[in-house]
Amino acid sequence: MNGEIIFRKDEISADDFTKQIYKNSKLDYSKFYKMDLLSKFAFLGTEILKAHSKKITEYGDDEIALLFSNSVSSADTDIKFQKSYLEEGSPSPSLFVYTLPNILIGEIAIRNKWFGENLFTIFPKFDSDFFANYCNILLSKNTEACLCGWINILDENVDVFLFFVEKTEVNRINSPLNSEALSILYKK
Repeated sequence: MNGEIIFRKDEISADDFTKQIYKNSKLDYSKFYKMDLLSKFAFLGTEILKAHSKKITEYGDDEIALLFSNSVSSADTDIKFQKSYLEEGSPSPSLFVYTLPNILIGEIAIRNKWFGENLFTIFPKFDSDFFANYCNILLSKNTEACLCGWINILDENVDVFLFFVEKTEVNRINSPLNSEALSILYKK
């Protein structure tokens, strides 16, 4: 968080990394266990941001925009869903729900009762220009803050980068987010 490690995976634990983070954060949201990995990481990242910046929870339900992206869509879950009916003979309804990547936005919105603008895009790689430009457009209108994230999950490869951008009195006229600064923060 902001360049500081706040949690390390316990290699001895029988729990996967997401469950370890969930338990360590002392969260109480039973729906978490039904989510796919994409939604779990988006959910956990949002909860970590909220825990470290209480101001996020002070915004009105329509003042926060959600903007997420990745390069593989929901492929990790799609593969598991395909396996459920090819190898196990029965398609899993609980996996089918997560065969669209924008479901992670729904999970975050429902949990926090946020009903602002939202968008999930697919790009070959993290696109700081897109995030900066789109956030600046949203912040120049009725949006007061943007919760953004690059969440790429496929097999054992997990790449999660979330950030929160707020409109302030100083930057109501100027662009609050620039592409170069964002590229520096995302170190992949």
